[in-house]
Amino acid sequence: MDYIREAKVIFEKEILALEKTKEALDDHFSEIIELIIHCQGKLVLTGMGKPGHIGTKMAATFASLGVPSFFMHPAEAMHGDLGMVEKKDVVMLMSYSGESEEVIRLLPALKEIGCSRIAVTGNPKSTLAKDCPYHFYFPEFEEACYMHLAPTSSTTSLLVLGDALAVVSSKVKNFTKEDFGLYHPAGALGRKLLVKVKDLMHTGEDNTVVYEGSTLRSAIIEMSSKGLSMVTIMDKDHHLKGIITDGDLRRMLERGVDVYNVAIDDVMTRTPKYVDYREMAVNALQQMNDIRITGMPVVDEDKKVNGSILMQDILKAGIVR
Repeated sequence: MDYIREAKVIFEKEILALEKTKEALDDHFSEIIELIIHCQGKLVLTGMGKPGHIGTKMAATFASLGVPSFFMHPAEAMHGDLGMVEKKDVVMLMSYSGESEEVIRLLPALKEIGCSRIAVTGNPKSTLAKDCPYHFYFPEFEEACYMHLAPTSSTTSLLVLGDALAVVSSKVKNFTKEDFGLYHPAGALGRKLLVKVKDLMHTGEDNTVVYEGSTLRSAIIEMSSKGLSMVTIMDKDHHLKGIITDGDLRRMLERGVDVYNVAIDDVMTRTPKYVDYREMAVNALQQMNDIRITGMPVVDEDKKVNGSILMQDILKAGIVR
């Protein structure tokens, strides 16, 4: 047997099923989107067997994209889990045949609860399709299994349909990257989307600052005592006036500058690059990479010095890998 050729046949059959499903998207799909985005409760997904496994993933995707959702096993539902369903919820029942016994048995109770019901099936004449006011019908296609028995093309199509429903609903609801980060606080992804400059910057006694008119000597002492690679210069009202970095200091020493007596105003970099304390830390890192610097003063909305942020602070936070 040519294993690769056999595998490619599976790919082709499932890709064809996806193409047919894409072409089957119609006003019923739009109705389901409207139902989901206006749902005042939760989206509940249920299905038996392989559709149930896909339903678990769909619920996780919906939830992560701002649509409160959970998967309810149809057998467990008949033994008490139906208590999690309320009238304001939307229940999506998934069965390719539309006749899965465990799913069909839920219908009378769901009617009594009064929640909205969506049938996702490949059989428009099925019990499930006839009982639900909202529905999506899969077109006819061949299961990729060589016996045409194991759910393969149908579960792939269901998975992608779920992704389409979740992503479109999220976009309509104006779900943002920051919202996404809020629901994914663990790991690098959450840190990238949630951590701001203000969370990592050096402030107060930990920041290196001197006032304009000071000597370079005082700036060197400030820089060395705090262990930062830069010192920020500000006026008496704390507005940013300039910056001196350890690299600047090295170059001055090489030129023989009298670092003990020169005024800082004469050697500082005026109008330096700075970042707002409300900016995402990952964006600050990108700015530093773009202009090849390792630190920036942090300012507030009035352009007053608020702190300092170093590239190494952001890298240590694990925001990028």
